[in-house]
Amino acid sequence: MMYNVHATTTSPGPAGAAAAAGHSADPASTPVLIVGGGLVGLCASLFLSQHGVRSALAERRTSTSPQPKARRINMRTMELFRQLGIDGEVTKAAAALADWQGMAAGPTLATAERLPFSPPGGNPDWASTSPAASCLCSQDVLEPVLRELAGQRGGDLRFGTEVTDLAGDGDGVTATLRGPGGAVTRLRAGYVIAADGARSPVRERLGIPRSGRGALSRLVSIYFRAGLAEVVRGREFNLCQIENPAAPGAFASVDGDQRWLFSTPAGPDRSPEQYAQLIGTAIGAPGIGVEVLSVLEWESGMFVADRLRAGRIFLAGDAAHVMPPYAALGANTGIQDVHNLAWKLALVLAGDAAAGLLDSYHDERHPASWFAAEQSSVRRFNLRTMNAASTDGTLLADPLTLVFGRQYTSGAVIGDGATAATDRLDLHGQPGTRLPHQWLARGQRSILDLLDHGRLTLLTGPAGAAWALAAPELAGTRLEVVMVSQPGWEQACGIGPGGALLVRPDQIVAWRSPGPAAAPRAELEAAIARLLG
Repeated sequence: MMYNVHATTTSPGPAGAAAAAGHSADPASTPVLIVGGGLVGLCASLFLSQHGVRSALAERRTSTSPQPKARRINMRTMELFRQLGIDGEVTKAAAALADWQGMAAGPTLATAERLPFSPPGGNPDWASTSPAASCLCSQDVLEPVLRELAGQRGGDLRFGTEVTDLAGDGDGVTATLRGPGGAVTRLRAGYVIAADGARSPVRERLGIPRSGRGALSRLVSIYFRAGLAEVVRGREFNLCQIENPAAPGAFASVDGDQRWLFSTPAGPDRSPEQYAQLIGTAIGAPGIGVEVLSVLEWESGMFVADRLRAGRIFLAGDAAHVMPPYAALGANTGIQDVHNLAWKLALVLAGDAAAGLLDSYHDERHPASWFAAEQSSVRRFNLRTMNAASTDGTLLADPLTLVFGRQYTSGAVIGDGATAATDRLDLHGQPGTRLPHQWLARGQRSILDLLDHGRLTLLTGPAGAAWALAAPELAGTRLEVVMVSQPGWEQACGIGPGGALLVRPDQIVAWRSPGPAAAPRAELEAAIARLLG
């Protein structure tokens, strides 16, 4: 697959460009073109549709991924699915592995024992941490669900369609698409999201280099079918580490019944029969038939693009950052990329924010993805010690801090000097962090559910009437005001009576006032102008 990605300072005009390319004179148009139809691309379509932004998605494959690949959908990503209103569908798709959350280790699968799970500092009160629960749902199961939902919500999904050319200018990007049967069409887009994988042709043609720790190891993942449910009954696991010199590696459950993955260090090429024999040794139980479905050799490493934006083109997911799977952050980080970008594109396209807001995508997501990738890289591929010590002395962040992400210290936030710790979950309303979750009356709604998904939301308490009165005077501003009477929420967010929080559509605190303001309208106006330009 070849891309010709380039920018021009002048446009030849639609008719001249069409004549030169041999295409129709009037290409179709869309506000956003998404290149890539994996987890990240499909989520980009869903998030944009939620904001009322039309998009077209081009995926060169004719179907979603046949490989299990990513499986852990963490709490933060499930919060985003909850915001979309699709968390129920995702949980339903994940039902087969609902009871397969634990870890195990031993010389064989038949003799492995469950490992106790306790993150540093002990197990938190999960219900007070988030309104959403993480789940296991293999990529080949989840992608079809997301594809169907994205189509239902208005996404223009074009599978079997390859983007062969992207020509950018000051007003947009013209894409050349090769569809089923080789038909060539042109599409004019305001912006492009490149979610086209680790080997991203878009990134390579843009000439964006990558940095990081580089290649760390080579592994082989063997996707196979075997009836192992009875072998592991009572010891169900997410991952099972095999501590056996003759067959080192780890099993991952795909459906908890017939479909499994076994990952092992790369070595000499083997035939499917030899891989089946290796897996049989690792299973350690007689009479188990193993059918090898596919073998994938892959490189574990840390590669982060130096720039996540080039003009009107944005990199997301594996195109932007590749990381080892040891913290289960790769797909989650990518989904959170496009969640961050979608609301910004929506406000800019609607004229409610200056184009400069889009610069904050790199400012926020590059440090966040670097943090996730580095933390993933220094964790040991050992289920017994992976959270105990790093490979090189780098301080390990608390696992929950990894889930909820690094604090944004620049971008579309106005800091107040408060820094979130990384050795524990520390969400207390600091600008740049996710708004603290708190259950409202009857424990069915979270304070996160009060936020407007398309506008900035100002949260204040009963003593904050002056903020509520000032907000309607800000003509033309997309601002929702919510008065919260829930006891204790102000203290949890680091403000006192009469204080206020300004929260972004992605649930990130953008600004806060610890108490009443002498001139609330002026303060709000200044904060919003600084955030949105």
